[in-house]
Amino acid sequence: MDGLMISSDAIIALLKIVAIDIILSGDNAIVIAMATRRLPERQRNQAIFWGTAGAVILRVLFAALIVFLLKIPLVHLIGGFLLLWIAYKVLINDEGETHVESADRLLKAIWTIIVADAVMSLDNVVAIAGASHGHIGMIAFGVAISIPIMIFGSKAIVMAMERYVWIPYVGSGILAWTAGEMILKDEHVQRFLPISHGIEINVALAILTAIVLIAGYLKNKKIDKRKMA
Repeated sequence: MDGLMISSDAIIALLKIVAIDIILSGDNAIVIAMATRRLPERQRNQAIFWGTAGAVILRVLFAALIVFLLKIPLVHLIGGFLLLWIAYKVLINDEGETHVESADRLLKAIWTIIVADAVMSLDNVVAIAGASHGHIGMIAFGVAISIPIMIFGSKAIVMAMERYVWIPYVGSGILAWTAGEMILKDEHVQRFLPISHGIEINVALAILTAIVLIAGYLKNKKIDKRKMA
């Protein structure tokens, strides 16, 4: 009977982890799509594979070290600003100089996927670690379930981006909003910033997101004019 109870508890915990991963994979799929949208299809698949693999490994490690990581001063603040920068950079339509090798762009895309996922996973793995009661094998299996969602989700988003020019701005906006939430969650920010109500927080997040999107839009306009000159 005890064995059955343990087995039932393990199954429930695993289902929780899978559910959390499914819910949280949306943002990660957007990161992958934004980072790989300008790569040729063959390199895009390579970037998705290696970027996702690196992100998954880091997420499992983070889950094991989360208690320590979240005690690091300003970790949410620094991570939030890093994600803001990524949200801006992946929106820019600059292909770079013609002498830039495609391999460099591939490595850059892989690195962007890993870094962005690592930053966004700081909070996400708290839920996973809690649901698994610290069982690393269960965490690894649950995260593995989310891999197809991230891969196929990102490919669907890339296809939509190629068809509709406004979708990259939606993706960048989601990343910027997530970054803003991380910044506002930092205890040092909460101590000095007089924002306590839900409406005030949403207004602050909307302003921050708008700044990133407007900056990206103006930069893209400037790049387009330069290419037409």
